Amino acid sequence: MGSPTNAFSFLIETLIHLYLVVILLRVLLEAARADFYNPIVQVLVRLTDPVMRPLSRLLPSLGRVNLAGVVALYVIQFIGLVILVVLSGRTPDPLVLMLLTVMRLVRMLLVLYMILILVGVILSWVGQGARHPIVPLVYQLTDPVLAPIRRVLPALGGLDLSPLVALIGIQFLIILLGV
Repeated sequence: MGSPTNAFSFLIETLIHLYLVVILLRVLLEAARADFYNPIVQVLVRLTDPVMRPLSRLLPSLGRVNLAGVVALYVIQFIGLVILVVLSGRTPDPLVLMLLTVMRLVRMLLVLYMILILVGVILSWVGQGARHPIVPLVYQLTDPVLAPIRRVLPALGGLDLSPLVALIGIQFLIILLGV
């Protein structure tokens, strides 16, 4: 039988993680210069504006990187980890939590890219003519990762192995992180 503490920890961690993914998607879409008239991007902007707008007044973007978004990701992940550690009855070690925050955010980025690449592969098989607003966003997000691999890999008669190479590299990095 589960404890209420475990249930609340699960709920808190899940809600924080989902919101972090939304912020991360917004940061990545801004870096990719995605179409902000896309309805999915509009939803992401509406969901993240309460946190991002005040921070963006304090922190300007650094090139294509929205520093306000990066700081929001870090602060929310850190606070979430502090809450989870306190709920577990342990005393939080700030330095350990600061490092764990970075590692979890990097892992989240890698897992998100792994999912996006898989979705892109599936769309290339079945959704070539799909007009859903998510289709161009998937390609806009994965192209910066796959394009350098495509330049290095030789063309194999129309077979694109760059997603496979990227997935292997991403999985290697996730295992290397150990988080």
